[in-house]
Amino acid sequence: MYTIIDIETTGNGIKGNRITEISIFKYDGHEVIDEFTSLVNPECPIPTFITGLTGIDDDMVRNAPLLEELIPQIVEITKNTIFVAHSVNFDYNVIKNEFKLLGHDFSRKKLCTVRLSRKLLPGYNSYSLGKLTAALGIPLTDRHRARGDAHATVLLFHKLLRAENADSVFKQFLNSKSQEATLPPGLPKEEYLKLPTTAGVYYFKNSKGKIIYVGKAKNIKKRVLGHFYDKKTKEITLCAETRSLDFVETGNELIALLKESAEIKRHYPKYNSAQKRSIQQYGIFTYEDRNGIIHLAFNKIKMTPNPVAICYSPTEARQYLETLCSTFELCPKYCHLQENVAVCSHYKIKQCIGICSDLEMVTAYNQRVIDALQSIKEVEATLVIKTSGRTMEENGFVIIRENNYVGYGFAPTDVAIAQIEDLEMFITPQKNTLETQRIVESYLRKNPESAISI
Repeated sequence: MYTIIDIETTGNGIKGNRITEISIFKYDGHEVIDEFTSLVNPECPIPTFITGLTGIDDDMVRNAPLLEELIPQIVEITKNTIFVAHSVNFDYNVIKNEFKLLGHDFSRKKLCTVRLSRKLLPGYNSYSLGKLTAALGIPLTDRHRARGDAHATVLLFHKLLRAENADSVFKQFLNSKSQEATLPPGLPKEEYLKLPTTAGVYYFKNSKGKIIYVGKAKNIKKRVLGHFYDKKTKEITLCAETRSLDFVETGNELIALLKESAEIKRHYPKYNSAQKRSIQQYGIFTYEDRNGIIHLAFNKIKMTPNPVAICYSPTEARQYLETLCSTFELCPKYCHLQENVAVCSHYKIKQCIGICSDLEMVTAYNQRVIDALQSIKEVEATLVIKTSGRTMEENGFVIIRENNYVGYGFAPTDVAIAQIEDLEMFITPQKNTLETQRIVESYLRKNPESAISI
């Protein structure tokens, strides 16, 4: 038994959406045996552009029942049925979220007539409800009203049930392990199946082949599936626009991060936002207090004119200071990891010799601060960061020359690295940007053993 459903909404994203109309046809595979259609008072204004699309305005729904009043009827007609809709994840998730807000659960097996149509009725230019029903000669009246769209979907579903190979396709789509209901409506399953489970960069593309999102992952297939499960409005909109996927394996997360950054700046994808924003830098700096004790601290870069090191978040700056503090037995209080305390009691760093308790000479303490500052200056300017490759027969590497990111590459494991020139033929040159600096510096702080001085 199936219930073919369509809703109209206020159009404020999945979680902000409120239902303004719902229509449900109960269908046994041969004929409609029950129907429920109602306007719904969304308890919020309907945007003008939604009224222009659906014809539903505030006056029409003012005296309509609230969704809470309709829940018993919706539950009863959909009980023990399969939830069917055109782009099912939209209708299903809006209803599920509305129910949840009202303290009710809603869970049904589901089928998407967009995905079913692509599989059983291939070759059409568009699988939108309006264009597909027109191409198939299915009447569609009252477009963008719940009953009109739901009734047309019933007729389309009737046709799909009788298409060649329908039995096997329906069984596949209803198999809980098939992931068909999870995939975006416009994305062929083969596009997802081709993805590897290795590290790399992946691309979401629209119907014109334009890259609309770039991401990186340790496991490409698992991360892409995470987008499909995510119910944030941005993710649902991204997935609804996705028609194909692409990927590049990198063998490791560092090169994936660097390549992702370069690809975002190259393609400027519609749904990437993080690396389009300017990066706030934080400077590590020193000063001497009136007792002659040298302090280490951090602040926003514009407040630190002569930083001894640069970080890219408050967390990273604190971690940097914690490392220096621990390595050189400095005091958490005078590294500003603890504020407004008489003596230090840092939960993680216990090596303070006692400068904050007057148990150590200022000169001895200051010498260790100077040693810490010297260690920063002694960081090698030209490095090879060695990483895992895409196969067992190669190594990945990242080149830093004069403290600037030069590029990355992959070289056979039997290539001896004595100088940068040994890797020249394997390098993919890249631009050094603020973002790549952040990536490389953060990686080196966490993995200092991976750097080879040349």
